Amino acid sequence: MAKKRVRTPEEASRDKASISLLQLACEGDFETSFSRADTLAACPIGSDGMCCKVCGMGPCRLVKEGQTGVCGATLETVAARNFARMVAAGAASHSDHGRDLAYTLLAAAEGHAPDYTVRDPGKLKEMAAYLDVETDGRPIMELARDVALAALGEFGKVQGEILYLKRAPKKRQEIWHNLGIAPRNVDREIVEIMHRTHVGNDQDAEHILDHSMRAALGDGWGGSMLATDLSDVLFGTPGPVISEANLGVLQDDEVNIIIHGHEPTLSEMIVAAAQDPELIEYAQSKGAKGITMGGICCTANETLMRQGVPLAGNFLQQELAILTGAVDAMVVDIQCIMQGVVKLAEQFHTEIITTSPKAKITGATHMEFDEHRALEIAKEIVRKAADNFTKRGNTNIPDESTQLIPGFSHEYINYALGGFYRGSLRPLNDAIAAGRIRGVVANIGCNNARICHDDLHRYVVTEFIKNDVLVVETGCGAIASAKQGYMTPEAALEHAGPGLREVCEAVGIPPVLHMGSCVDNSRILTVLAQMATEGGLGEDISDIPAVGMAPEWMSEKAISIATYCVASGAYVIMGHSSPVSGCEEVDRIISDGWEAKVGGRMEFCNDGEEIVRRSMAHIDKKRADLGLPEYDPSKWGKSGDWRIQELMELPLPERIEAAYGNTVK
Repeated sequence: MAKKRVRTPEEASRDKASISLLQLACEGDFETSFSRADTLAACPIGSDGMCCKVCGMGPCRLVKEGQTGVCGATLETVAARNFARMVAAGAASHSDHGRDLAYTLLAAAEGHAPDYTVRDPGKLKEMAAYLDVETDGRPIMELARDVALAALGEFGKVQGEILYLKRAPKKRQEIWHNLGIAPRNVDREIVEIMHRTHVGNDQDAEHILDHSMRAALGDGWGGSMLATDLSDVLFGTPGPVISEANLGVLQDDEVNIIIHGHEPTLSEMIVAAAQDPELIEYAQSKGAKGITMGGICCTANETLMRQGVPLAGNFLQQELAILTGAVDAMVVDIQCIMQGVVKLAEQFHTEIITTSPKAKITGATHMEFDEHRALEIAKEIVRKAADNFTKRGNTNIPDESTQLIPGFSHEYINYALGGFYRGSLRPLNDAIAAGRIRGVVANIGCNNARICHDDLHRYVVTEFIKNDVLVVETGCGAIASAKQGYMTPEAALEHAGPGLREVCEAVGIPPVLHMGSCVDNSRILTVLAQMATEGGLGEDISDIPAVGMAPEWMSEKAISIATYCVASGAYVIMGHSSPVSGCEEVDRIISDGWEAKVGGRMEFCNDGEEIVRRSMAHIDKKRADLGLPEYDPSKWGKSGDWRIQELMELPLPERIEAAYGNTVK
């Protein structure tokens, strides 16, 4: 049998820092997710959704026309079950994160977690209004207690439906109620997916997939949205900060601590501990000049937006960070942590420290985090990292880092566009209606080791902003754009189309907005809902010239996110491969079938040019449906600061004539 071809570093990644460390991995014969992806073939039957293993009579692989499982289950039923179970796992992951934050707020309010407090009382009162909690004249911590209890109730309430659904446009709420897919509570819909997909239960593909939308909506408009709001209450609502991105943020002469995962309750405390003068002095006693923090994955995005902690990298860079030889401790909690980091760390001095009661890794050091003595544990972790600094050998830190300005919460976007007293998305709607901004793309999601790292993220974002499409991003997709230099206002001058450039100049924003971690896609839902209710772009999310996508998706969370975006009325394109490509009927249901029901559709496409073409076609169609002028970039780009820069380069007489014509003598 022919040996499978191994990609060169340049074929495996588009990121310069990653390429240099992949070259080091090749030379040192270090195993990474990239090399494992090259040598381990994906199962074509399972990856296409044609394998059923929900009972002990299987697994049943349905590879022939008309073939059924031992129980008689058809390919349509099997593929729908597999898709639904991905949604259930993804919704459970993000929503359980929200539940933990609610418990942290409750503990803080009751005095059991003294290291936490309410950082944004205004956001707490806003949550209270949505959760039907009385606010008038009440002490903040008493209000926090009732909000935490109300939030916890949303996960398992006995009657009614998720209260945050009222944040969606009225037309969208009507669609959900008419279809019977408005989620009753977060947990019930996830449990019902598992019940329905048990052997011998729900065996109609469309019926299974309809409930997938219901469970996903419980994630997007329930668990995830609650998680974002609770994080803002506890740690502050993000606003713009200046920071850096990529592995070059690591320091050769300082203790380097990587925080990786998804829990801000832990990472915020470690950031605080690392700034403690006593611990800085302790690190110096070990020979270091100080302590440097760097983030990977969505913990990175959480601490970046609120504390300015630099981004060390996205999902596929977690092992590469260890290869630098400069990471003294990688502190992980939940989600997206590769088990392979432990084996790799054994070949370096890096200590992998797991902290969540839900996630241990064989061979890692476990220091279980407890919110009741949060700062104490965080200090213990920082001391352990400082102790490890003395074991450090040679380092290979890439000289690659890029400046960025993150922190674009939906609250800050309102402020940026209208000020403190008149915050509004009206200027954004007006810019789209006029054609300065062609449309909006939400580019989110993961990296995937089976495709070139950051390649699709970089390509599609470059094409969108060049064609006057405003891009908003979360998760590892946001980190890809940060590393590319697209998250500063100056990037608009070099990379944006003429209309988008004018808007960025006027407001002082980047052409690509960093909106947070992957759980913060709820911020994007909030912006879309507000755009729909603001007027001028229809009455519903499905009317807006907008597209959602995850070009390099890999996790079940991404499937849940995509499903709740579709159920909210969005057109969503997923890159890489489809988990239902082996079943034409299920593929039809989640595209044409869902579009007929909810106005949104899901498609899978692994070609960057085709993703851009489909997106532009959809945006232009929505513009036409709204009666907006056809996109014409030639109308823009000759005003504002850019125009002034052009004029100042001309001799004075030519400058006057260019600016005023022959009206000035």
